[in-house]
Amino acid sequence: MDEILSQHEIDSLLSAMSSGEVKIEVKQEVDGRNIKNYDFRRPNKFSKDQLNTIELIYDDFCRSFSTLLSGLLRTKVDAKLGSVTQCTYEDFLQKIPNPTILNVFSLAPLEGKGLMEMNPVIAFSIIDRLFGGPGLSTFDGRPITEIEKNVIQRISEKVLLLFKDAWKICYDINPYLEVIEINPQLAQVVSPLEMVIIITISIKIGETEDFMNVCLPCLMLEPIADKLNTRFWFAGTSASSAKDYSQYLQRVVETTDIPLTVVLGNNTIKIRDLLELQAGDVIPLDKPKDADAELYLGSKLKFYGQVGQMGNKLAFKINKACNEGSD
Repeated sequence: MDEILSQHEIDSLLSAMSSGEVKIEVKQEVDGRNIKNYDFRRPNKFSKDQLNTIELIYDDFCRSFSTLLSGLLRTKVDAKLGSVTQCTYEDFLQKIPNPTILNVFSLAPLEGKGLMEMNPVIAFSIIDRLFGGPGLSTFDGRPITEIEKNVIQRISEKVLLLFKDAWKICYDINPYLEVIEINPQLAQVVSPLEMVIIITISIKIGETEDFMNVCLPCLMLEPIADKLNTRFWFAGTSASSAKDYSQYLQRVVETTDIPLTVVLGNNTIKIRDLLELQAGDVIPLDKPKDADAELYLGSKLKFYGQVGQMGNKLAFKINKACNEGSD
C-alpha cells in the first residue's frame, strides 16, 4: 500500500521545495510514451494546421493591405505577416498600449466580435500623410481627436473590406466596423480567460514602422474550424484562381481597344502634290473600284470586303477572311 503523507510532512516538503533544498524532477516518459506539459488555463483551441491556414489567409491580406494603403497615401507601404499565435484575451490586452486604436468589428454571419488594434504610431503616420505631411508619426501619448478618429474610421472600413476577399477561399463573411475604442479595458469582446487568435502584422510607412494586431476569438471561428485546413485552402485557391483568371481574361478581351483600318488601295505621290490636294481631287489607286478592300486589326490583315454606309455611319461588309498567319 502506498504511504500516505501527513499534513506536517506535506508542509515540510513544500517548504523544502521553496527553499531549494529539494528539487522535483517531472518524469517525461511513462511506459515508453512521451508526456507533454499542458496548461489547462490556456488550452489551445486550434491545431497547428488550422493556424497555418489562418496564416495563409492573412499573408494574402497583407499584400492587398499594402496595395490599398500605398494607393491612399501615395507612398510605398510594406505590410508583412509577423506571427499567428493563441493566448487568452487577458494576455492580449496586457500587451497593447493605452491609449491605442481598437477597431471593434463583426464578421457576419459568424457570431461575436473581433478587434483590429492599430498602434497609434502607425495611425498618426497615416493621418499625417493624409493631411498633406510627409507621413511622420506625431504620436506623443495623447488620445486622438474626433476629426482624427473619423479619418481612421474611414481607413479601417476600407481595410475590413479586405478581410472579405482574404477569407472568401474558406468562408464568405461580411465584415462590419462596430465602434472604435481608445482604452483597451473598454473593449471587452470576450471574457478575459477566453482563448483568442492574434495575427500580428508589421507595417512600414516611409521611415515609420510598427505593428497592427488582429484579435479573433476562438469562439467566433469554432463554427468554421473544419474549413481551416491547408488542403481545403489550396483546393479552393486553385479553383478560385482558375475561375478568376478566366473572368479576368474575358474582361480584358471585352474592354480591349484594337485599331481597325480599312485599306482601299495604294499609290505613290509626291509631297508637293500631297500639299496641293483639295476637295474634289482624285487619287488613282492600284486596284479597280469593285475590288475588295483590306481590313486590318492592329497590324494584322484579317478580312476582305466592301466599304459602304449604314444609316449615317461608315460600314464594312466582310466577304472573306484572310487565312494568312495564325488563328
